[in-house]
Amino acid sequence: MPAIQLLLLACLVWGLGARTAQLRKANDRSGRCQYTFSVASPNESSCPEQGQAMSAIQDLQRDSSAQRADLESTKARLSSLEGLVHQLTLDEAAGPSATQEGLQRELGTLRREREQLESQNRELEASYSNLLRDKSALEEEKRRLREENEDLARRLDSSSQEVARLRRGQCPQARGTPQDVPSGSREVSKWNVETVNFQELKSELTEVPASRILKESPSGHPRSEEGDPGCGELVWVGEPLTLRRAETITGKYGVWMRDPKPAYPYTQETTWRIDTVGTDIRQVLEYDLSSQFLQGYPSKVHVLPRPLESTGAAVYRGSLYFQEAESRTVIRYELNTETVKAEKEIPGAGYHGQFPYSWGGYTDIDLAVDETGLWVIYSTQEARGAIVLSKLNPESLELEQTWETNIRKQSVANAFIICGRLYTVSSYSSPDATINFAYDTGTGRGRALTVPFKNRYKYSSMVDYNPLEKKLFAWDNFNMVTYDLRLSEM
Repeated sequence: MPAIQLLLLACLVWGLGARTAQLRKANDRSGRCQYTFSVASPNESSCPEQGQAMSAIQDLQRDSSAQRADLESTKARLSSLEGLVHQLTLDEAAGPSATQEGLQRELGTLRREREQLESQNRELEASYSNLLRDKSALEEEKRRLREENEDLARRLDSSSQEVARLRRGQCPQARGTPQDVPSGSREVSKWNVETVNFQELKSELTEVPASRILKESPSGHPRSEEGDPGCGELVWVGEPLTLRRAETITGKYGVWMRDPKPAYPYTQETTWRIDTVGTDIRQVLEYDLSSQFLQGYPSKVHVLPRPLESTGAAVYRGSLYFQEAESRTVIRYELNTETVKAEKEIPGAGYHGQFPYSWGGYTDIDLAVDETGLWVIYSTQEARGAIVLSKLNPESLELEQTWETNIRKQSVANAFIICGRLYTVSSYSSPDATINFAYDTGTGRGRALTVPFKNRYKYSSMVDYNPLEKKLFAWDNFNMVTYDLRLSEM
């Protein structure tokens, strides 16, 4: 019965929108009067049976349950949102956002941890770099010691053979006349037995009268009572001894020097080095001690006010003398005060590749020092490329005297001066080169030589004489080397 009432109520509701309604009156089966009110369904053409009505009612109940579930879910979400709004309201009432403070604290902690990790990483990288550098230095030292050992073994063997030859009373035979006299030479004396090997042996065996016993100079080299600094003709050059190797490509060729007459605060140990590969050469490395030079730790770095050119620089009496780049100007730079004290154009001198040595390197102007002072080696158009020598005043750079030789500058690899004599090297790359020419400024004459000279690393870009140490300094393909030498008695 309640289901029928619900059905009638539903029909009444559905019929609200109907256009017509009917009221009927009739007797039922018992004879009683019964009123009937009917409304036409807008969607149904006939009333459903009782079973269909029950199905519709169940559908309505299911829909009602689903709606109640949705309502409960909506209420739960609303409750959650109300809680969140309440929490945010409390945080705002407490001042700055507590959440933001928490996040900032967490971020700060993470940043500190990251910085610690980065610091540890940097320390590890630095330690690794130091280990690599120490390993490289040890390997280089090992290689250098091996080379020195080999050189000493060769020299010992050579000395043993020489001693055996002397004991047998066999003098070495003099060589024949050399065939490689430099082109352009006009005044070359004939080769004779009074030179090179014979003079070397003679200088060792000749007895010296007591009245001419030589005293030792402060540098440890012979100096006579009359003040002669032990000068003589070059008769022998020893094997090269490697002291240091350049670290970078800029050191493929360069120049290194010691002052034969050092001025305070410098000593005879102070060493200067210039790597000359590049277009703007200004850096001069200074080493107070020989050990610093050998280890590669400069005590000071000079930056020249003007760029230099070539490997022809020299140090003398506390000043660096060098050729300014792309000019024929020679500059005197005082090392202690780091100022330019003098400059001078060499009249007519070729520069920047006009008259270099055979190896190139813009070596048109080469400065040199010997027992007598400061020199400049160059050439001019008037000399047609022949070597010209000029003696320079070390203070003002004025030319004091000039000589013109008969040897073309571009036909030799390097040149240096000992006791007023010019000597040239035949080749910069041949392992078995020679000192092939000598020119005496005292007599104005030149002659050919064949004194052996070793280019161990096959690229000698600088050969200079140090009158204090009585050695040749050279730069051979990244390597800084020295040569012992021997001069004959005058």
